[in-house]
Amino acid sequence: MRITALLCLLLSLSTAPAQADDKPIVTLHTSKGDIRIELLPDRAPITVENFLNYAKSGFYDGTIFHRVIRRFVVQGGGFTADMVEKPNGEPIVNESKASRLSNQRWTVAMARTDDPNSARSQFFINLRMNLSLDARMGRDGYAVFGHVIDGQHVVRDISNVRTQRVGDFEDVPMEPIILERISISKASPATK
Repeated sequence: MRITALLCLLLSLSTAPAQADDKPIVTLHTSKGDIRIELLPDRAPITVENFLNYAKSGFYDGTIFHRVIRRFVVQGGGFTADMVEKPNGEPIVNESKASRLSNQRWTVAMARTDDPNSARSQFFINLRMNLSLDARMGRDGYAVFGHVIDGQHVVRDISNVRTQRVGDFEDVPMEPIILERISISKASPATK
């Protein structure tokens, strides 16, 4: 009887829909090249939905990577080439503790202010193991919601540009790096 129950369980698992594997893939089409990112809706559903809503609306089209710190992060998703912040939606709940995802090299996380629940549209790509940005006992971290699966060389190229101070902003690329648009697709069998 136990063997029959085990076989039934295994059969049901093998025929169950692979929802966790259907992770969206987004391609950031930038002036330096394309960056492909696999999103993690099973771990950070609110953050992924927020990012996809901005992407689908065209909000990110024509924004820049406005903060580039070599061997740390490249950040974008909120400013135009003339350093004007785009008006955006309401802040979202910080999922850094719930997701238990770590700010490892090539992961993508939401930028925020000192208020843990202040993330809106801006995001960053980690260039190293930034474990100091993770949630810890008594404090929230920066919510990771995806990771770069292709185009790491493009991220490296962006991280190596010369930067300058522009008004109150430090680490602004001297030549704007444009996020031209974002395309969205489902994971292909090769990436699963």
